[in-house]
Formats: sequence, structure tokens, C-alpha cells
Amino acid sequence: MERHDTYIYKVAEGVEAKDGAPSIGHTYKSIFAKDGLPELEGIHTCWDMFSLSVKKNPNRNMLGVRTTVDGKAGPYEWQTYGEVFEKVKRIASAMRHVGVNPKDRAGIYGANTPEWFISMEALNSQSVYCVPLYDTLGAEAVEFIIGHAEVSIVFVQEAKIPLMTKSLAKTKEFIKTFVSFGDIPEEQRAQIEEHGLAAYTWNQFLELGEKHPHEFSPPSGEDICTIMYTSGTTGEPKGVLIKHEAIVSLNTAVDHFLRKLGETLDENDTYFSFLPLAHIMDRCLEEYFVYVGGSIGFWRGDVKLITEDLAELKPTLFAGVPRVFDRLYAGLNSKIAAAGGIKKMLFDFGFKWKLNKLKKGAPQEKASPIFDTLVFNKVKAGLGGRVRLVLSGAAPLAPHVEEFLRTTMCAPVVQGYGLTETCAGSFISLPDHISMQGTVGPPMPNIEARLESVPEMNYEALPKDDSPPRGEICIRGKTLFVGYHKREDLTAEAMVDGWFHTGDIGEWQKDGALKVIDRKKNIFKLSQGEYVAVENLENVYGLCQPVESIWVYGNSFESSLVAVVVPKSDELQRWAAANDVEGSLEDICKNPKAREHILKELGATAKGNKLKGFEFVRAVHLEPVAFDVERDLLTPTYKKKRPQLLKYYKEIIDELYNQCRQ
Repeated sequence: MERHDTYIYKVAEGVEAKDGAPSIGHTYKSIFAKDGLPELEGIHTCWDMFSLSVKKNPNRNMLGVRTTVDGKAGPYEWQTYGEVFEKVKRIASAMRHVGVNPKDRAGIYGANTPEWFISMEALNSQSVYCVPLYDTLGAEAVEFIIGHAEVSIVFVQEAKIPLMTKSLAKTKEFIKTFVSFGDIPEEQRAQIEEHGLAAYTWNQFLELGEKHPHEFSPPSGEDICTIMYTSGTTGEPKGVLIKHEAIVSLNTAVDHFLRKLGETLDENDTYFSFLPLAHIMDRCLEEYFVYVGGSIGFWRGDVKLITEDLAELKPTLFAGVPRVFDRLYAGLNSKIAAAGGIKKMLFDFGFKWKLNKLKKGAPQEKASPIFDTLVFNKVKAGLGGRVRLVLSGAAPLAPHVEEFLRTTMCAPVVQGYGLTETCAGSFISLPDHISMQGTVGPPMPNIEARLESVPEMNYEALPKDDSPPRGEICIRGKTLFVGYHKREDLTAEAMVDGWFHTGDIGEWQKDGALKVIDRKKNIFKLSQGEYVAVENLENVYGLCQPVESIWVYGNSFESSLVAVVVPKSDELQRWAAANDVEGSLEDICKNPKAREHILKELGATAKGNKLKGFEFVRAVHLEPVAFDVERDLLTPTYKKKRPQLLKYYKEIIDELYNQCRQ
């Protein structure tokens, strides 16, 4: 790959602050877009990507699952592109026969399976909007999304039927047809039909489509492809409207980007499908694999079996989220420590040697072929042994984990950034550029990016000194969403003059990479990708009887929340007297029993207010002195100054997370 001093170029000058408006930074594009971006020939929609690939690759393996015989998992069994197309045609025909028409909405509820993917392509073929439902969603969220999107048909994984039937009383106004990926037990069929729905097993629906064939009604690029609902941390979930052309725009950029890297994917590549298809990142990756004619092998739905599935499938691209890579890092380091002796010495020496070579600019394959053969190929074998590209997204990787992956994977490791609203891939780091570690890289070739100053947080997009430009990340391009379904107010707030305001704070690096450093609002993302609205949580935890004040903290490198609690002194002292805990208020706050007591009370409050598991506080520090203005922890109007709180309690926060890991 050609080397540049910077991987972005300026396409528009910034605008200085005036009339009370914040300054706007320069607008940049990827250096890879300087000569234009070639289009994917004849492709304008997701249906085009699939149907054209079927014509090119009718006999190639497309969708695979592992079979289980006598309790033992066997090899992957495959459906070809041609076989999948026939099922798509039948499911699409059955949908039209039961009254589902173009621009209607269809829900898909369950974990990744071939049936999930076939249902999705059937929706594409008939211009029906796909409304994914995460397989981890509970009844309340499912009911809201079905009603809000006005879903008329739902495809459901067999294991999710019991939960779905419980929701029918509140969703039967919308849902008219229920299709199971597998069988439907008679008791549950009776419950479904009692609510006036037509119920079909997968095979019954295929047969229905075979008896009543219907022509395809494919979409245009301007048509809505999917309504993806965000997690709704500050209230109800938001339905993100995404056009077909947005996904095509992203895949055009991905194709161009990979060609520039010399890492082109083709029909010989294999993808491991375990990240939720209900998430835009996995959806777009799988669409791209369909475009190149590659194979998609599905996991068995059990995290504990992922390593076995990888060993059997041997994918060539592995995409994960930080939580997955954190587990991989912890597991490998545990094995290395357990091996001890010469093996550990060899690994440690090889790691330092190769990392030093990478930092000096050596490409992955040439940094240390000897240690790759002797040591690191065993790490690569953990992902099946054939991986030639590793991608992390959804939240930032911890620096030490990224360094470990870049050194030991024997394959390029890149980190990306994007949102559902930007169709997942907006920035991506470059392989063999160790200097980009800790960043999300330059923009993808299909977007424009700029920063907007946030004066109240002291972030300046057009700094007067040598400071790097900092500000809210704003994105423009075809990859953007149309708006939030039925929420014009939120759309107008996020989209200003064609620019999507992400709410994340970025910092441009000298090489054109972007570093995500903060969040504009007090909403942050945990390492597993879940968003947390911290002010809302603090209001809930403030209801806890022994709590005077609380500061809740989390970040994108950790999977849990911790907190500093100022207890009500009289309440805590009464508890101490009743539980044989002696000393001053300061002494009581240091007592482990007191911390356990407050943590238990916080847990009860969280449970009573139906907080989600990731919103539970997992460790606390008890602070005998109230937060105050004098220590710069509060504003004069008594609002928490979060950056200052973090700085003041930094060592305590680090210790709390150490406790969480034990």
C-alpha cells in the first residue's frame, strides 16, 4: 500500500465562531477518495447485490450451519447461492400471498441463522422494510418496536416463540402472520391462533410460496431497506431509517478501501456470523460477503462453543467487538502464564521483538516471520488458522488489547468507528500503521468529516495554537440515515444542513486518523457496545435511601459501571451501630462491610426500578465529604463536573475496576 504523510485531504475550509455559533473545523475526505470512488457496476440495492451474485455463483457455498449427530457437532453443511435463491423466492411469494406488500414492515426476531438471512433477502426482493429485533430484547422492547414500526408479519426463531406469544396481546393489532424458523408446538400454535394470527412453520411457509408463486417487486436505491432500532438509553428506542443506497454506498467504499490495501475479498473467503444480524455492522459485513460471492458460516448460538466453531469453519475474516477481544486476550494470557518456563520466555521475547519491528514500520508479514512460525501461529489458530483480516468495531479497543492483537494475530488488525445512523463504517484504521493504534483511523472514502467546536467542554475545532483540532464529530454522505421513524424532532436535532452530529468528541491526529476522546452529552458506551445515560442512572440511584449523592462512571474500555457514593451520614452511622462497625464516619466509609451494604442497597434500587443488567453498579467507593465547588467538582449551580471528578478520583476508579476483575 502506498504510504502518505496524511491520509486525509481538505475539501472545505473551516468557519470561525460568530454570532454565538461554535466554530466549524475543516472538512476532510480520505486520501483514497481523491481520484473518485468507482461504483459497483449495476448495483443500487441490497437485492441487486444478492441477485447478481446468485447469477455469478449459483453453485458456490453461501450459508452454512453445523449439524449435530448424537450430541456431537459435525462439519458445516452448506446451501449454495442457487439453493438459497429458491428459498428466498418461495418465502417472498408466501409473504405476498398472505397480504404483505411493498413498503410494509416485517420483523425478524432471533439469533443469526440461515433462516434469518433468507427472510431478510425475501424482504429485499419485495421492497418490504426489515425491522430487526435483537434476540436479547425483552417483551417490553419487542412490543414497543412492533407497534411503533407497525409490523404486520414476524419471523421468529423457535426458541423465542414463548416470549413472542406473551407479547401478542399487545401487538395483535399489527401482526397478522407469524412464521417460525422451525416447528411450532401445538400449545403455542393455539395461543397464536387465539389472537387471530395465521401461524406457519418454516417448511409450511416455503410450501405456501411454492403453491402461490409471485413476481419479485424489487426496490430502488432511494427506498427504505431497514428500520433499525437503537437501544433507547434516554427513553424509547429510536427507529433509524436506512436506505438501500446507504448500504450500497458503504460496500462501495469497503470494496475500494480493501483494494487500496491489497486485501481484496472474493468468492474464496469465508465469514463467521455471530455478531447480531440485527446490528448494522454485521448486516453490512454479510451483505458485502454476498456481493463478493463468499461463504457465511453461522455459529451455534453459544459463546462457549465459538472456539470450536471457528476451528471447524476456518474463516478468513473475523469481526468482533471489544468484549470478544477482551476475552480472547484474557484467555490467551492465562494460557501463556500457565505454560510458564521456556514457552513464556519465548513468547515474551518474541512479542517485544515483533512489536519493536512493527513500531519501526515493518509490515505484518515481514515483522518477524520466525516468531510467527514458532509462537504466534498458535494464537492465529485460535481463530481457525486462516484469518487474514481482523476487524473490531462498536466501541474502542483498550490500547493494550489492540497492541496484543496487532502483534500476535499474524494478520492485519483494524479498528473501525460508525453508528447505526451512519451505516456502521465511517472511519477505519490502517493495517501496518502501528502509529494509528488507539485511533479509529481516517474517514472511509465515501464520506466527508469535520469537527465542530464544543466551547462548554473546551474543545476547539480551529485551535489558535499548536493543539490538535478537537470537537464533535460530524459526518456527511450517502451513507447517512434518512431520519428517525416518526421522530422528526430528533431528526432535526441530529441532522443539520446535511451533517449528522454524532455526539462523540474527536481529535484529529497528524496522519489524518481520528481519535475518539469523549462524549458530548453524558451518554457513554460500554465495551460490549451498550449505551449508558449516566444522568438518568444517577437520578434512579439517588432514590436509594442511604445515598446522599452519587457519581456513576463507566467508559468504552470497561464492561461495567462503578460509582463514588456520598452516603447520608446519619443513615450510615445508624447502620454501623447496628452491625458492630465502629469508628468515625471516615472510618466507616473505609470498612468493606459498609461498602457491601451500600452496594446491596444500590442493587435493590436498580432491580426495583427495572434497570438493565449493564446499568447495575458493580463496585463503590464511599466518600465521607460531599462533592463541592471548592474542589472544582461541582459548578456554582451544583451540577457535576465529570472530567474533574474523574481526574480527582482517578486512582480510586482504577482500584474499583481492579476489584471488578477479581
